[in-house]
Order: sequence, then C-alpha cells, then structure tokens
Amino acid sequence: MKNALKSIGWIAASLVCSLALPSLPQSQGVDVSLRVELTHQQTSQKSSSNSSADVVVWLTPEQKTEPLPAPPAIHQYTLIQKDKQFSPHSLVVPTGSTVDFPNLDPFFHNVFSLFNGKRFDLGLYEAHTHRAVRFDREGVSYIFCNIHPEMGAVIVSLSTPYHGVSARDGSVVIHNVPLGSYRLNIWAENVSAERLEILSRLVEISARSADLGTLSIVTSGDLMNHHLNKFGESYNPVPKDPY
Repeated sequence: MKNALKSIGWIAASLVCSLALPSLPQSQGVDVSLRVELTHQQTSQKSSSNSSADVVVWLTPEQKTEPLPAPPAIHQYTLIQKDKQFSPHSLVVPTGSTVDFPNLDPFFHNVFSLFNGKRFDLGLYEAHTHRAVRFDREGVSYIFCNIHPEMGAVIVSLSTPYHGVSARDGSVVIHNVPLGSYRLNIWAENVSAERLEILSRLVEISARSADLGTLSIVTSGDLMNHHLNKFGESYNPVPKDPY
C-alpha cells in the first residue's frame, strides 16, 4: 500500500512539473530580417529611393531532415501583356506553379525564355488569347517578347517557402523560419550572376541571431534592356507602326 502511494505521488509530481514547464514546439520559427542596399557601379552612388525594392531573398535549409511546409494552395499566377509591357515586372512563385500569359494588347506577342531557369517559347499568339507555362524547376527565368525588345520580366521559382521581397527602403522580412542552418540566396535585377553567387553564404538562424544585417549589392548596368531575340540575334530596328 505504501509503495502504491509513493508511485501515485511521483506521478502527480511529474505532472505538475510538466504543466509548469511547457516545452516549445520544434517547428516554431522566428522572423528573419535583413536590409539590401543597391549601388550603381558607374557612379558608386546610392540609386533612387525605389532602387532597393524588389530584391528577392530566400533561405534554403542545409539539413533536410524534415519536409518543407506545403506550398500555398493557389498554383495559378498571371503575367499579363498590356501596352507592350509585362505586369507585374517580377514574380515569385513556388516551384511547380503554372503561370498564365494573357495577351491583352490588340496585336501579336511571342513570349519566350531561353536563359537560366525555365526555358520555353510560346510562339506567336494573337490579341486576347493566352498561353500558360508550368515552372517545374527552381531558378530565375528572364521573360522577353520576340517582337518587342522593350518587353522584359522575371519569374523566380523557389522550392523553399522561406523567402521575402525587399520594400522600397531595402528591408526584407522572412516569416516563421525554423531555427537551423540555411544557405542565403539573393536575386536582384541588373546584377550579374557572378556577383549574386558571391553574396550567397551559409547563415545560422537562432532566437538570438535572426537579423542578418545589411547586404550591399552593386549593379552591372541595364542587363534587361540588352538582350538578344529567341534566335540569339540582335533585334531588327523597329519602324514606326500602328502598335
């Protein structure tokens, strides 16, 4: 009887301790913050107030012992063609997403991407029709029109949910990142792949180390406006036309 009472007392004490000291969930994450600062190579001066916006930053786990959270339920994205421009100019999508390319102009377009990322050529398609592409691989895709050289956009396809896009002041916040080791990756328009590779590095995310500081990025000229057509040739001079 005494032994039984002792056992009951030990169990009760254990329950009190467990209730008094709750353990944190292993998957609980922190908000990771950083700031990016773009500088023009030609002038070595800070660019305009909007120039630090739209830089994509993402964290790829180094140890893949746990599956990544499921991507958002919405897998359909849209990159419209209107007034000989793509809108939005840049787009971040989960790997495996489908992007629709509606032609809202009253003339033909020919959307293509033959560089890094997803390679495709949608061919000529007329006004008020649309075609779609599934971005089934991770990477950065530069999107152009084979008819209008001034048209350009970027789609960044990511397999990790831990990513953010910089605001006008260059601030970036990546929400709910589990503690651990990650590779920090960056994409910024008009910055060479070599420079972006140099900026990539390993980071350790902890409750005390969730601020990654400031990243200084130097641009390399206007890369988007100096591209070839889908045949690898220069665009023909565009005569004045009704378009």
